[in-house]
Amino acid sequence: MGQILEEVLTANQNYSETFGERANLTIPPARRFTILTCMDARLDPAKFAGLAEGDAHVIRNAGGRASDDAIRSLIISYKLLGTREWFVIHHTNCGMETFTDQIMRGLLASSLETAALTETGWQDVGSRPGSAEAEFVDWLTIGDLAKSVVDDVKRIRTHPLVPSNIPIYGFIYDVQTGRLVEVPDATDIGKVQV
Repeated sequence: MGQILEEVLTANQNYSETFGERANLTIPPARRFTILTCMDARLDPAKFAGLAEGDAHVIRNAGGRASDDAIRSLIISYKLLGTREWFVIHHTNCGMETFTDQIMRGLLASSLETAALTETGWQDVGSRPGSAEAEFVDWLTIGDLAKSVVDDVKRIRTHPLVPSNIPIYGFIYDVQTGRLVEVPDATDIGKVQV
């Protein structure tokens, strides 16, 4: 058994031994809101948003982007589980700002092994074959952080399956301070439409 697997299973054993009343949490989130944010390990939505287990839905992907799958999850969160407010939260120093679709496609065409970030950018260090399949993926990279929040809130707000009565807030999480900084243009677009 690998060390990481062993650590995870040990932590889970300890957690499950004191699980107690958490077994009674309901499927709908108690505080009726959803956060769409990045998968970056430096972000802990439970801590930066003051969440306890069962409070809110947290949807995570690379960049916290409003991908088709993220929107699918938001719609399920509202339609079936009753969330009433949504937060789109990107963050400073995001890895999605360090490459473009073209760079990612080139790296994957060269090799499927992990690339290295050097002073001159991402470099493929692998020797194994790659794949051209990356050409068919929109990697949703970020060129302008505030604009990406605005674009994602706009995409969600204008989606035909998203009701107009859900406020959508746009924020950037600062990885140096732990603060959420509002993106006013995004929040303005996300206002309830009457």
